[in-house]
Amino acid sequence: MSRAIKIILFLVFFAVFFEAGLFASYTIVTQQAPDPGELIEMQINGITSLFNLGPKLSTQTNLNIINEDEVAEALKAKAGIDGINLQSLSAQTYQDTDDETVNVNITAMGYKDAQTGGGTSGNSSDGAIVIKSNETYSITATAVATTKSKGVEIDVNTIVITSTRILYNT
Repeated sequence: MSRAIKIILFLVFFAVFFEAGLFASYTIVTQQAPDPGELIEMQINGITSLFNLGPKLSTQTNLNIINEDEVAEALKAKAGIDGINLQSLSAQTYQDTDDETVNVNITAMGYKDAQTGGGTSGNSSDGAIVIKSNETYSITATAVATTKSKGVEIDVNTIVITSTRILYNT
């Protein structure tokens, strides 16, 4: 027998025994009769997924927010907090920034002040009023932005708060 025929027979026997083992193990594990079409389709899908790596994962692009003050005020109003740290305000997108409008994810740190002290009795004051930063929040939101030459201008009417998490609470 030639060498090529030996290799072909080896591959055929390997495939036959592999399939027989697959059907037997399927029967043992599920205690049901195997569906040959479904098992073969599962194998084909598994093999094609190995060869099909799919599209490359898109990376997030950090964007410069042109209207930071307006966005901070809108986040403050919608999240029900007292202030936004402008240094922590950032916007990212997965979309192509060459498009006229893009969906952006906005993240920021915010705070809520608490007033303590200042009890009164009659006409006199018992102590000073102390206002301190009591709660720190991490805010995540989505919005639609218009691309400009210096960055993006976020439409404050489209801002939707997706999560608010308390990071620090005294």
